[in-house]
Amino acid sequence: MQTAPNIIPKPLFGYRPYWAKRFGTAPMLPMSRAEMDALGWDSCDIILITGDAYIDHPSFGMALIGRMLEAQGFRVGIISQPDWSDASAFKALGKPNLYFGITAGNMDSMVNRYTADRKIRSDDAYTPHAAAGKRPDRAVLVYSQRCREAYGDVPLVVGGIEASLRRIAHYDYWSDKVRRSVLIDAKADILLYGNAERALIELSHRIARGEKVHEITDIRGTAFIRKAIPEDWLEVDSTQIDRPGPVAAHPDPYEMKMGNDASCATADPAANNNPAENSKVVQFQRRSKVPRDHQVIRLPSYEEVVENPVLYAHASRILHLEANPGNARALVQRHGERDVWLNPPPIPLSTKEMDYVYDLPYARKPHPSYGDAKIPAWEMIRFSVNIMRGCFGGCTFCSITEHEGRIIQSRSEQSILHEIEEIRDKVDGFTGVISDLGGPTANMYRMACKSPDIEKACRKLSCVYPGICENLNTDHSALIQLYRKARNIKGVKKILIGSGLRYDLAVTSPEYVKELAQHHVGGYLKIAPEHSEDNVLSKMMKPGMGSYHKFKEMFEMYSKQAGKQQFLIPYFIAAHPGTTDEDMLNLAMWLKQNNFRLDQVQTFTPTPMAMATAMYHSGKNPLRKVTADSEDVPIPRAGGVRRLHKAFLRYHDPANWPMLREALKNMGRADLIGNGKKHLVPAYQPLGTNAVATRGKPQGKLAAKPLAKGRAAKFPAKKPFPRSS
Repeated sequence: MQTAPNIIPKPLFGYRPYWAKRFGTAPMLPMSRAEMDALGWDSCDIILITGDAYIDHPSFGMALIGRMLEAQGFRVGIISQPDWSDASAFKALGKPNLYFGITAGNMDSMVNRYTADRKIRSDDAYTPHAAAGKRPDRAVLVYSQRCREAYGDVPLVVGGIEASLRRIAHYDYWSDKVRRSVLIDAKADILLYGNAERALIELSHRIARGEKVHEITDIRGTAFIRKAIPEDWLEVDSTQIDRPGPVAAHPDPYEMKMGNDASCATADPAANNNPAENSKVVQFQRRSKVPRDHQVIRLPSYEEVVENPVLYAHASRILHLEANPGNARALVQRHGERDVWLNPPPIPLSTKEMDYVYDLPYARKPHPSYGDAKIPAWEMIRFSVNIMRGCFGGCTFCSITEHEGRIIQSRSEQSILHEIEEIRDKVDGFTGVISDLGGPTANMYRMACKSPDIEKACRKLSCVYPGICENLNTDHSALIQLYRKARNIKGVKKILIGSGLRYDLAVTSPEYVKELAQHHVGGYLKIAPEHSEDNVLSKMMKPGMGSYHKFKEMFEMYSKQAGKQQFLIPYFIAAHPGTTDEDMLNLAMWLKQNNFRLDQVQTFTPTPMAMATAMYHSGKNPLRKVTADSEDVPIPRAGGVRRLHKAFLRYHDPANWPMLREALKNMGRADLIGNGKKHLVPAYQPLGTNAVATRGKPQGKLAAKPLAKGRAAKFPAKKPFPRSS
């Protein structure tokens, strides 16, 4: 008999420490036997394998997990970016007493290694000297295989964003096919998805007490393999929840059915077979008496979603609908003769638990073995502070909600201010500037549903689309107070906001926009409209441009009041599902009318488990009930179309002009080719310009000067982290 996962979890700090607590706190978690010897360790209880460089800072998953397990009393070692060509590198710290913990790192290894055009990147922000090639493709699979070769009897626990987003059958953009759950391919014992502190602590203590990992099946936020549904559980077919077929009208419960098209259970069997012409026929369906926490939803099998993209989109929709920890049921998906069972999502951390995680004794620097090597990701966040996690935006292209959940988990003001003081006192090179106070978003701190009961029952994919939910508390006062206290800390000269801003939330608080514009912007503020056209924005679940213009007006007004000249830096996505050539043309015209010349643009990358990825693969819209004849979504799939859409975003680049001229002619918009202000691209081509490949005849080259670049031409580089909505 399987016990249902507990809705009221044990606090992170509520466990009795493991006996090895007596060894105390390590200056840095060891990465060699020499460091273990210096600590007096004969072995590690847990060894963490990661595709990132080891930086002892809470923004890096292995450091956060490692320090948290250390606080529970376990001896934790780290093997960072091992040579995966054989198993010897995985034996560097010896055999772990409890398990190997495996992650690809802070990013999915395929996103980290490849561009949106499937080309190998020339650098890696999470590696010393930004060196490329320090992690394998599908790192979780490769690392798991090598750990099995090193010590075949040691349990394998996989987690992190790569495992989290590949926990069921998923479309893989880089191989252009649906792949099995990573749990199956990695041959791991258990998978932890989402932010896994709660699950990992419980799992570690239970393994330490002697429980077999394959017998631990009742922890929320875990996935594992089993062969059959427990007898006391009710299996519910996902198609009963959201039927993927022709849409029939909902029956009217008050309608009087006539003839043989309905049946009624009565005391007279003859009456059922030959209903009277004027009889009233009503069909009753009894509710299941099995409680919700003992119901499991069966998704279409791996084999079915491989063959049928509509079923793939349906499965994606069901997974997202069952994402609220307050009401989500377990999910199960068949792979051959085995089931991948997903327990409901983890219960979010309380403020006290968030403080516990972020107040641990991090060294706040890279491991000394790296010497003076520059690690770009570390340079980006070394003076930033994470104040919250989670995102209720639900943007279809973004992986944050799928990984961290929709419920905002916030740290206390005291904990955040203490970390700023720690940075001031301990981090080399601090000049008095905090580069960011944020997280997945800049301004969702302490926001939540007004009613806990409504929050537990809610099944919406977003709290802010198509409009801000009336039950959402959008009060920015706690964040405003935090900003004011942070910038008044002795030794702090400036607090900048670098995280993605939800401007549709910000406009609900003019006081917040004023505070932001007058004190926390260093000349440029990045925001993400993503597109200008409503039909594309509806596939992204992003607000219309009305919110952008309202925010822009407020931002410029408050900047002017402070005597500052400041600019908004908008981000846009090319080739998102639902985007046509005409949509990109309209966006390009909007950019030109607003004097934006973007040097850095983003082409849509279908990441595992995202709703937009389901659109890309299936051509259907999973934001609504998915059927064979439901809404078709135009997909910019071909390489030439994706390049064209990207070229529209960089309409000012002479290298793109030949392609754009050809496209405009094909679209019947040759009137936009010319040398006036109303035109999108000139009729000439500068000498010496290397034009991108076109789908027609090459254009001639005429002597002319390229367009002069405006003041908004160059924008700062994006963070090397998954971007927020």
